[in-house]
Amino acid sequence: MSKNAKTGVFLVNLGTPDSPSTPDVRKYLREFLMDGRVIDIPYIQRWMLINFIIAPFRSPKSAKIYKELWTEEGSPLKIYGEANEKQLQELLGKEYIVKLGMRYQNPSMEKGLLELRKAGVKKIIVIPLFPQYASASTGSVYEEVSRILSTWQSIPDLKIVSNFYHKDKFINSFVENAAVLQKERKYDHVLFSYHGVPERQVLKGDDDGDCCQLGACCNKITPKNQLCYRAQCFETTRLMVDAMGLKEGEYTLSFQSRLGRSEWVKPYTDHVVKELAEKGVKNILAFSPAFVADCLETTIEVADEFKELFIEHGGEHLQLVPSLNDKASWIELLKELTLEA
Repeated sequence: MSKNAKTGVFLVNLGTPDSPSTPDVRKYLREFLMDGRVIDIPYIQRWMLINFIIAPFRSPKSAKIYKELWTEEGSPLKIYGEANEKQLQELLGKEYIVKLGMRYQNPSMEKGLLELRKAGVKKIIVIPLFPQYASASTGSVYEEVSRILSTWQSIPDLKIVSNFYHKDKFINSFVENAAVLQKERKYDHVLFSYHGVPERQVLKGDDDGDCCQLGACCNKITPKNQLCYRAQCFETTRLMVDAMGLKEGEYTLSFQSRLGRSEWVKPYTDHVVKELAEKGVKNILAFSPAFVADCLETTIEVADEFKELFIEHGGEHLQLVPSLNDKASWIELLKELTLEA
């Protein structure tokens, strides 16, 4: 290997349609939902469900939502991803080559890894942009990286960052964003809403049979649950609660974005928002700490849909805390993760 060989840093996020048109949204949904780690049912059943039910009927509705989200520059998730790529490259300097890839659609993971290969990197550090590990997100990135690299004759050293849900810069960056909003208005409750996953996926990840069946064991990270998505979400919440000085009863943890009829991890955010409003809570400050960039699940689902639901049942105001997006401290965390790897 040449002494001038560099280290590649590969940032990977979930993905986004190429445009908010119905055909592009349908194409994106098919690729995303056909991933066996996302909908973990037998292939034939999954293929029929996606191609005969979800993609045909959900695509037009999703396209309308994406049109609300879209900006003149394109999809916010892609815009922030490209900004992060450039920012991290500037921060790391010439010894590194930083590339962005999307697990689904463009820029593709295959394209990004091929560019690193052509650059002759001596090592590739993959950073999935998901704070908490889940099979359907980080696990899927692991699988796709392995698939792509298995076709290479010569494979560089490889390191994949599993999670960063507990890192100080991650916690403090969100808390700093919230502090700006707290100066403008008094909030009587804080909501931490995470992307949901099916309960069966959490239970399937319990190789030793020690899972507490989604009970109180998630209240503390231990060697037995350290890879559990739900436990990592609880830990992120605990760290943010401590940093904000919140007391018991002043905050709630919940899970959003469920799909289908199966049981997902609870409590559900839409149920929690309704219950808080009916109990007399008037102003909610809402975090989405499973996302590092504002996207459909934050800007539309939390900031619009849950806000409307909250007001409909008696609440007055629900405010979304902006995600990390292109915040300087977020890029510093990416540098920290790179150097640690």
